[in-house]
Amino acid sequence: MSADAVRQADDAAAVIDGVAMVFNAGSAGEVAALTGIDLTIRAGEFVTLIGPSGCGKSTLLRLIGDLLTPTVGTVSVFGKSAHEARMDQDYGMVFQHAGLFDWRRVRANIELPLELRGWSRADRSARSAEMLDLVELDGFGDHYPRQLSGGMQQRVSIARALSFEPRLLLMDEPFGALDEMTREYMQGELLRIWGETDTTVVFVTHSISEAAFLSNRVVVLSPRPGRIHSVIDIDLGERTPDTREDPEFFAMATGIREALRSVGGAE
Repeated sequence: MSADAVRQADDAAAVIDGVAMVFNAGSAGEVAALTGIDLTIRAGEFVTLIGPSGCGKSTLLRLIGDLLTPTVGTVSVFGKSAHEARMDQDYGMVFQHAGLFDWRRVRANIELPLELRGWSRADRSARSAEMLDLVELDGFGDHYPRQLSGGMQQRVSIARALSFEPRLLLMDEPFGALDEMTREYMQGELLRIWGETDTTVVFVTHSISEAAFLSNRVVVLSPRPGRIHSVIDIDLGERTPDTREDPEFFAMATGIREALRSVGGAE
């Protein structure tokens, strides 16, 4: 483990140490997706991964979430291996498509992880009511997903991911399929939810403005095989809709854009 990782281990949500990821190793179709990744994500942070298409952003997220196993190096989550953390239900996941079950009402979709974990019906009902309140969908528990807008469906997906109180939330372009105004609204909603839950968030996006608006830190990856080119601290205070008109916001977005240009990213 690197010296920096050791110093920050006590308050780390995730430590990625010397990680490389190679798909189809040893075959004609071998693809080196990531190499030399060292990153510590502190508990309570909102960290965004950004970089050119194919640079390994989603791969890195899946390594943290134990959906992939690194070819080289280690990933620890709250002091445990990524696999142990997944078994201990330390994190939830949200993807670009909400992934709701059309035949289950909104309330039943939110309760699904709790049902699988053996929660009683009364406890599931109480928790889903709390989550509907958190994502401000109180009156929609008995609706079906098809009756909701795209943004509302993503709020249900976030509620489901947070229903069992994970300490880490992994989000892979969750707002990528939404129109711009809905996307901006959902960004504000996500920050509100993050502030109310003390959850650590690791977020993947192609959007420079989204990265600047949401994050404490932005990790810029180089083209494949992805390496960490730079880590940009974002200090904008409390975000509001007016933040997007603030000169400091433009300065932060410009810093991210320049980092992407320097690695050959066109986002």
